[in-house]
Amino acid sequence: MQFVEISKRYGENVIFDKFSLDIPPQSLLTVVGPSGEGKTTLLHLASALIELDAGLIIKERSEQGPVSYLFQEPRLLPKSNVFTNVELALHAHHESPAERAAIALHYLSLVDMQESLTLYPAQLSGGMRQRVAIARAFAHEANLMLLDEPFQSLDIKLRYNLIEAFGRLWNESPRTTLFVTHDPKEALLLGDAVLCLGDPKKPKLYQKIQIPRKARNIADPILLAYEAELVNALVSS
Repeated sequence: MQFVEISKRYGENVIFDKFSLDIPPQSLLTVVGPSGEGKTTLLHLASALIELDAGLIIKERSEQGPVSYLFQEPRLLPKSNVFTNVELALHAHHESPAERAAIALHYLSLVDMQESLTLYPAQLSGGMRQRVAIARAFAHEANLMLLDEPFQSLDIKLRYNLIEAFGRLWNESPRTTLFVTHDPKEALLLGDAVLCLGDPKKPKLYQKIQIPRKARNIADPILLAYEAELVNALVSS
């Protein structure tokens, strides 16, 4: 996906001004930046929820079609159980009930929710609800995945458990992904590259992460150096 000299403003507030970015197909870009500096706007532009003022967004063939969008809130159907919340997302592309069931069970197993299929959202913890939402997002046949701070409201233990679950799912089913977060460690553990917004004209920082995702550790000196650079970009004016 390419953002080519895009411009977007809200009244006098300039979010992007001839801003360009190239995201390799089937890569995971984590996006950080101060509040109000364009993180969610970038997702909305990528999903065509809002229009550009100027510029182009070019999608590869593998990125076109349905979009999977995961929000801070799980947004599960309260009157449907865990299994049905995922299975319902498959009806548009799979006519066979048996096929839908197999796919739903597969993704729920990958997030360790296979023992909770008959429970309803009100019976689940916040972390469990978000696991179901992640399974549903991956089960949905989409070539572009957008995530807007999906782990923000969770405590640190749940957050890192979900980072692990998300990485496991993504490695099995990679697709072009933009993942917005406020957490530098989260960004570095998940992203193939990290983008820091804050300047309407260009990225404040764009850092590729060469360490394989499965081998990353928050105590790794290389990741700590990346984190220091990222935090510096976040706090610099």
